[in-house]
Amino acid sequence: MTGRVEIHRGNILDLNVDAIVNAANSTLMGGGGVDGAIHRAAGPQLRQACMPLAPCPAGEVRVTPGFSLRAEWVFHTVGPVWRGGAEGEAATLAMCYEACMEELVQRGLATIAFPAISTGAYGFPLGEAGDIAVRVTRRYAARRDLTVYLAAFDGETAEALGKALTRSPKAD
Repeated sequence: MTGRVEIHRGNILDLNVDAIVNAANSTLMGGGGVDGAIHRAAGPQLRQACMPLAPCPAGEVRVTPGFSLRAEWVFHTVGPVWRGGAEGEAATLAMCYEACMEELVQRGLATIAFPAISTGAYGFPLGEAGDIAVRVTRRYAARRDLTVYLAAFDGETAEALGKALTRSPKAD
């Protein structure tokens, strides 16, 4: 199979994919960064759809339609807050990516776009977060012929994700 993981420099909302991932907070009610942007672009129906799905614990995923978005689906996942790395943050972040990729496969979808989960206000180091994102998504993409976009809104994130992609061995 020939799945692929690519870096997209720019707005995650511009991608034509089956699902986009929202780096949400546990209330799923919108917030800052990509969470707020997705909620604004999808319209008020997204907030209504999220209400009965909350709370969402870190590492899990909740799914809603995309409403006014290009993507048919929004996968809301709550990443870990970085507390120095000794409290299972890396494992929880990997769970976010795994849960979203599993949801993609279960729904029979083929394309997904992720933001850099937990790297903004939650403070997860970009390099380590990029390594986790690439490792998990590359494994799923290769085994299931999926296309994964890792969206980077700024140059620093794009550079970190690009380095992670270069460092990571191709999945078997």
